[in-house]
Amino acid sequence: MSSKLSRLDFLRFSALGATSLILPSAAMAAAPKKAKATAKNDFINIGFIGLGQQAIYLKNGFIGNPDVRVVAGCDVYDIKRNRFEQQVNAYYAEKGIKQKVDMYVNFEELLAREDIDAVVIATPDHQHARIAIAACKAKKDIYLEKPLTFTVYEGQRLIEAVRANNRILQVGSMQRSMNEFIHAANVVREGRLGKVSLIHAYVGEGPKPYTLPKQEVPAGLDWNLWLGPLSEKFYYNHELVPLITPSGGDECWGAWRWYQGMGGGFTTDWGAHMFDIAQWCIGKDRTGPSEILPPAASWHRCLTYKYDNGIEVIQKNFGEGQAVKVQGENGWIIVGRGKFKASNPDLMPTKVDQQAMYETNPGHYQSFINAIKSRRDPNVPVEIGHSSCTMCNIGNIAYELNRPLKWNPIVEKFMADDEANKLLHYDYREPFALE
Repeated sequence: MSSKLSRLDFLRFSALGATSLILPSAAMAAAPKKAKATAKNDFINIGFIGLGQQAIYLKNGFIGNPDVRVVAGCDVYDIKRNRFEQQVNAYYAEKGIKQKVDMYVNFEELLAREDIDAVVIATPDHQHARIAIAACKAKKDIYLEKPLTFTVYEGQRLIEAVRANNRILQVGSMQRSMNEFIHAANVVREGRLGKVSLIHAYVGEGPKPYTLPKQEVPAGLDWNLWLGPLSEKFYYNHELVPLITPSGGDECWGAWRWYQGMGGGFTTDWGAHMFDIAQWCIGKDRTGPSEILPPAASWHRCLTYKYDNGIEVIQKNFGEGQAVKVQGENGWIIVGRGKFKASNPDLMPTKVDQQAMYETNPGHYQSFINAIKSRRDPNVPVEIGHSSCTMCNIGNIAYELNRPLKWNPIVEKFMADDEANKLLHYDYREPFALE
């Protein structure tokens, strides 16, 4: 681990010492323009990798875009592939559009298709980095569900792959495209609250040990491919890969997200949303905290992040569900999905959409399509997704070690702490690897 990180440290320090820097968006603009979807009646062909409940939301958001054609889907479970194929074919048949959708078990076969321009990745978190890096090398643009990656090291490697291959990557942090959250960030960043000292960002607790009973793997599921780089100690239970109900939805959200070693609990599931907004508000969304305190070490008695400007972000339930409260010297604001409250009416937005949908936001998908056309970064590029994901992951490391941790957000390592740094990644199960 240390040898892998030291190379990245060198690159970061070299960049800091440079006399001039090319911004990611400028670098992308300098890349050759893509011909797809620029001429009339031409389309951006998209393939979906991971076809569970989240992918169905995403498919519904993308398929109606006049610039898009959904041409392929990939999943290791046959019932997911069959549902996706039926829904896509039914949509195009109803619209009178002649469009064939092909289905795959192995994502490498989908990525090998030259006619596919972009992929939507909605697999479990532990597969994100491996598939997204492969997509970069296959010259596909990427819409990647949050959290960006499973480990900090994976995120570092993904940034390298995106920039080295001049790819567009949009993170599925759709709150960045919702009016109430945009307004909240503007209020804080414009100084309307005055000096900010404390932010509540309630997301929920970290992961728990895996305790579901072992069950027989169904015939239509390739469990080896589902596990991928994870240890074989994680045995199958249907809640990890939910069955489909008669109405066509999954019986539950994939429970892998709640268990240590397979997911990051609420820390990553909701932290990738609410911690992201907290850092955005205070201009730390491309860097991060300098210290992390577990509940036992914080006088707040909750997970606490400290920043070099004196601001503290605490993971604490303040009675508004998953939401963010920013406290400044001139007042406070509270923002959640379809919700905005403030200490002063002058801080309120002109309108809050009370019907904001849970996992869908057409404007966020359009940001991705616009970025593909312009070859400029979308509103949540890979570096921001990595910063938010890192905040989640190092919070879980503080939970696990149960002691204060000093973090350097420039080199992305814990300070003089080999035990904590070993938790920035894990050993992949062979033959799976980050290529």
